[in-house]
Amino acid sequence: MAKRNEEFVTHIASRTEDFPQWYTDVIMKTDMVDYSDVRGCMVIKPYGYAVWENIQHELDRRFKETGHKNAYFPLFIPEHLLQKEKDHVEGFAPEVAWVTHGGSEELQERLCVRPTSETIICSMYSRWIQSYRDLPILYNQWANVVRWEKATRPFLRTMEFLWQEGHTAHATSAEAEAETMTMLEVYRSFMEDFLAIPVICGRKSDKEKFAGAVATYTLEAMMQDGKALQMGTSHFLGDHFAKAYDITYLSREGKLEYCYTTSWGVTTRMIGGLIMTHGDDRGLIFPPKVAPIQLVILPIAMHKEGVLDKAYELKAQLAAAGIRVECDDSEQSAGWKFNEWEMKGVPLRLEVGPKDIEKREVVIVRRDNHEKSFVPMENLVDFVKSMLDTVQVALYNRALALREARVSVVHNTDELNARVQDGFAKAMWCGNRECEDKIKAATGATTRCMPFNHEPVGETCVCCGKKATAVTYFAKSY
Repeated sequence: MAKRNEEFVTHIASRTEDFPQWYTDVIMKTDMVDYSDVRGCMVIKPYGYAVWENIQHELDRRFKETGHKNAYFPLFIPEHLLQKEKDHVEGFAPEVAWVTHGGSEELQERLCVRPTSETIICSMYSRWIQSYRDLPILYNQWANVVRWEKATRPFLRTMEFLWQEGHTAHATSAEAEAETMTMLEVYRSFMEDFLAIPVICGRKSDKEKFAGAVATYTLEAMMQDGKALQMGTSHFLGDHFAKAYDITYLSREGKLEYCYTTSWGVTTRMIGGLIMTHGDDRGLIFPPKVAPIQLVILPIAMHKEGVLDKAYELKAQLAAAGIRVECDDSEQSAGWKFNEWEMKGVPLRLEVGPKDIEKREVVIVRRDNHEKSFVPMENLVDFVKSMLDTVQVALYNRALALREARVSVVHNTDELNARVQDGFAKAMWCGNRECEDKIKAATGATTRCMPFNHEPVGETCVCCGKKATAVTYFAKSY
């Protein structure tokens, strides 16, 4: 085993020695993505896209359960629409890509390639909403967006990426705020139950909030190198966009009122989060619920009579039970197959050979801890389903334990600087932008969120020593 491990890890950098290179090695060697000829844009290959499809399918189900419907809006946004909301246009100006020509003709008005869709969607809502009877509007779209990023890394930050963006309109501020929190909880449940990634939920600082929002709420996860990854956000937009785009409705009392709006979204960045939360020096480890393949069958000595037939029979049996299963009947060596499927992060490996067939049993090996089980064939489906549930929970618990071990309460900037080198610092903060900027300049860390319902860990600000207003998480981030 030691020799096999030594041979295997020569193909992938060590996480502890070079985490960024480990990440790149893993996504490339598992055939998830490739670099394209367009700077900062990735090609998501079938194995990587299958992860996104599973994410999309599960989130879409949850969105529809909460009353949301899918729609689609244009990729291009006329410049005059983007200019209507001052904070919004200023916030996105550095990242906007512009179309100036159609063919050989210069356009009379530039078109923005959407960095987000509040502007185009709000312009449509202003047409569609006339009366309180038209409210609420609960729409979501699955789309791509473009942001002109300077530094890129596949899944984590690319110039073009895939996402979903929900956009809703409501009659009252209270209804819109409730929607914002409802969707934050949808995300939290999805990330923890489906992706097995523990997240900290809270409010962003005014500096870090979405451009044009009244309040931004975030879900922050810790990666294995101690850095934070913003997994998703939900924004309460108040009536700012409604006033900018004239989204009004006639109330029950016959009075013209402005609507209140929200937006919320998650992206393919979550796939990067999956990799950096669960992977190890052998490659990917996928939680079973999101794994493209939940179990791979490896026939042993498959040239011998009956082995392949039994492997195909087991595959059909498991597939009929709703398990995502593959059978590797390639002519590669057994050792190559073990390494390949471990690297690809498949939760369970099933081995079956002539002796196993004689005993009417198979060998099941877990990817997360390499535990081996000998399972009677007649109990196979029940065992696999139970084991997939066990692995799902184990991966969440492991990620949670890692995070909890690397969160420290700090009381001054020296302690904060030491903590954020490989974890989260939890501190009191006065809420002052000047302190926030000083902390970032001194440590490289940003305010990640002010968590909900956390007991104070002191009375004074970690930076200025004045009276604090909120518990805050600080961390370096992706």
